[in-house]
Amino acid sequence: MTVKIKLFAIYQEVYQQSELTLDIPENTKVGDVLQQMITEKSALQPWEKITRFAVNLEFVSSDYILQPGDEIAFIPPVSGG
Repeated sequence: MTVKIKLFAIYQEVYQQSELTLDIPENTKVGDVLQQMITEKSALQPWEKITRFAVNLEFVSSDYILQPGDEIAFIPPVSGG
């Protein structure tokens, strides 16, 4: 199944793009997608425990099971004013 990932802050910097489209197996959890991304880009490792997840504009836990066509956002903490 296909999902879209919106990238912000460090994720966008590491991937050098604002959006990814991934084909993933059914019953994949949003946390599993993050693990896959960390495997591909080890620079994301420090952000693993502090990133929040949103699916279709709603915050979810890492256990959320993705559905075809879902739009995921990985939201690292941000600072500034």
